[in-house]
Amino acid sequence: MFRILFYQPEIPPNTGNAIRLTANTGCELHLVEPLGFTLEDKQLRRAGLDYHDLARVQVHASLAEAWEVLLPAKVYAFSASATRIYTDVSYAPGDVLLFGPESAGLPAAVQQAPEVTDRVRLPMLPTSRSLNLANTAAITVYEAWRQNGFAAG
Repeated sequence: MFRILFYQPEIPPNTGNAIRLTANTGCELHLVEPLGFTLEDKQLRRAGLDYHDLARVQVHASLAEAWEVLLPAKVYAFSASATRIYTDVSYAPGDVLLFGPESAGLPAAVQQAPEVTDRVRLPMLPTSRSLNLANTAAITVYEAWRQNGFAAG
């Protein structure tokens, strides 16, 4: 299935919602430290409900450590400044969907890393700055899964 990679997430409920997402879709969730919370955070646990034991979550001390586990794979970095729309990608199981921290998005250095296959975005009104992290991940996972016939991973 697909692998969601949150680079330095800051808001516990977003990661909790991503835990529910991965438990319900068969995806993996990878988190790159530093995190803006602990995995024992009440808000994270509340948002994830009783899905924590059903989700595959791995925490990495650095992006380099995450690459060691996740590569080789296609890596799609999500950025509001990207020109390619997320629906123009042909996703395959094993692809990595990379998202940045809520307050600033993915740093330019991460977006331009040689491990990144392409930069993509979700369309928004021109007056908008960003979408919620968990919502963006969910929209993308379901598009990737739809393209693959909602096959169980």
